[in-house]
Amino acid sequence: MIDIEAMPNLADIPRVQATLRPDETALWFEGTATSYGDLDTRTNQVANGLLALGIQPDDRIGYLAKNTDVYYEMLFGAAKARAVMNGVNTRLAAPEVKFILSDARAKVLFVGKEFYAMIDQIKAELPDLKRIITLDGDREDWDFYPSWRSSKPATNPGLEIRGDDDVIQLYTSGTTGLPKGVQLTNDNYRAFFTQAGMLEWSSYDAGEAVMNAMPQFHVAGVNVGVLATLQGAKTVILREIDPQLILKLIPEHRIAHAFWVPAVILMLTQQKNIREVDFSALKQVFYGASPISEALLRDAVDIMGARFTQLYGLTETVGAATFLPPEAHDPAWGKLRSCGVPWPGAVVRVVDGEGKEVATGEVGEIVVKSGFVMKGYWNRADATADAVRNGFFHTGDAGYFDEDGFLYIHDRVKDMIVSGGENVYPAEVENAIFGAPGVADVAVIGVPDEKWGEAVKAIVVRKPGEEPTAESIIAWAKERIAAYKAPKTVDFIDALPRNPSGKILRKDLREPYWQGMTRRVG
Repeated sequence: MIDIEAMPNLADIPRVQATLRPDETALWFEGTATSYGDLDTRTNQVANGLLALGIQPDDRIGYLAKNTDVYYEMLFGAAKARAVMNGVNTRLAAPEVKFILSDARAKVLFVGKEFYAMIDQIKAELPDLKRIITLDGDREDWDFYPSWRSSKPATNPGLEIRGDDDVIQLYTSGTTGLPKGVQLTNDNYRAFFTQAGMLEWSSYDAGEAVMNAMPQFHVAGVNVGVLATLQGAKTVILREIDPQLILKLIPEHRIAHAFWVPAVILMLTQQKNIREVDFSALKQVFYGASPISEALLRDAVDIMGARFTQLYGLTETVGAATFLPPEAHDPAWGKLRSCGVPWPGAVVRVVDGEGKEVATGEVGEIVVKSGFVMKGYWNRADATADAVRNGFFHTGDAGYFDEDGFLYIHDRVKDMIVSGGENVYPAEVENAIFGAPGVADVAVIGVPDEKWGEAVKAIVVRKPGEEPTAESIIAWAKERIAAYKAPKTVDFIDALPRNPSGKILRKDLREPYWQGMTRRVG
């Protein structure tokens, strides 16, 4: 149950839950359990430690490590100090990490052992970075987190928390251009919590187990643990995606709620021992980043027996915008290709290039207005003004509403293929191909074509032991979508490149085909 009045900001969550259930488990990670009482104490210590280092309100605190339980100590501790948690993508190269920490002007960095060498390489170019604190020890020149934290007072730092305080800064994936720091505030999260509290599927019972397997530098990975602690549930944290460990922990902890991207759901269903796992406690599976195919959904529901909810949102909207509720996953509804209906306090529209709402069924850009829309991009006033106009955040996603008010996403606007003057949206073609015999995964891109400008190409991952042909896949697609949308050619690949949130990196797939071209569109 979400009690917004008792916990109006992130800093209040551990304080209130420590009063309500001090001895119950808040976090579980690799065999170690942290109670709500300990979480409150430790977040006070983190806050006092940061203040002792001279951290001021609005200062950024960097975190470069794989998922851990102590991430939430740092997140809530930073909120109590009125500082801002800046989780850094662990898959980035050193120059990209340097850019983010430099752009955020991070004063303190918490770092895992896998990234010591990287920080050694770039720290001289980070003049704002005053202190490095390790999560794993082995560095005499840097503080060790457990001893640093434990040496600090456990008293409440007593700062007055404000609604417009930034609490989290996450950087956009940067698939085009430089990453931008998204500023999310207490007020953004209050709006997110308020609306989540109106929805049955986002309500957890105190003491239930919630799996947190998505990366904590991604808004979904952050939100899973925050929503769980907000409601007194137990967050079971995985360092990284490990299908066999996921299947082991589900019965061990009686996992009731889990968020996985469709790629992970696919990975789980392909495990040989999947039907031997006890899923009896699993109530809900949430997924996002892309729709789920009907074939995969049928398999997952048959195996797991859980209710599925699709979530569509962006970092700039705290991961919220629309949801496809469990009942709409019944194929009889005909809504499986949809990403659902708007959250109860959100206005979601589809507009044309002039910002005017388009007719039902017509494709345009999806825009969102709500209290959970970001404050802005850090130190990017121009980018903020371009993204948020008249209160609406412009997502850059192309989609349309059907006559029942369900939203459908075609694709990122920039990924649209123009072939012979016709617009082709990759997601529509991918959906048509996904159920083809022998296809395990698929991505669609536009490649240069002398006649049509761009031609549609499918990049396919075959199912183990099966040998679908290009001809069979093209024929399958033509039976389901217009011929001009069907792929002209098909290439086969072992695995599709994806970012940590599960989105296909089409830019990486397109690159070999467009090398040497002065323009990257037809």
